[in-house]
Amino acid sequence: MFLPYRHEPMETLTTRGRAVRLGATLLGLALLLLGTVRGTDDDFPFGPFRMYSTSDPADAPAPDTRVEGVDRTGAVVPLGQDATGIRRAEIEGQQDRYAADPSLLRRVAEAYAERHPAAPGLVEVRIVVRWYDIQGGRPTGRWTDRTAVRWETAP
Repeated sequence: MFLPYRHEPMETLTTRGRAVRLGATLLGLALLLLGTVRGTDDDFPFGPFRMYSTSDPADAPAPDTRVEGVDRTGAVVPLGQDATGIRRAEIEGQQDRYAADPSLLRRVAEAYAERHPAAPGLVEVRIVVRWYDIQGGRPTGRWTDRTAVRWETAP
């Protein structure tokens, strides 16, 4: 049996309810405006998300950051997520902290040792940025590596 839908009468918002909604809306708009003018990525969603709001010039070199270590035998060991459990984005996001205090890279060496107990210990950990040459918006096949941060164990 079909019962017709009954519309209940709508209650009107109280003056206080309107004031609360208006205040919340104005606060949200003010935060958006302030974030747009003075915000950083850390202020998201009220600040701009820079990675989507800017671009580099077409001929600017493109960075590719990696972490590598040197073990006791002198071999260079890639220290990606599989080797350490630490994502590259975590390293890149805190690169300024590592530059200010390279001893923080000790934790990367410890994470590697935990996952590879039989491997030779690391005597050095470094953050290396490979700058790919770009011309006319296209890679040229040339690059330059630059060590951004280095940590070495005490002898």
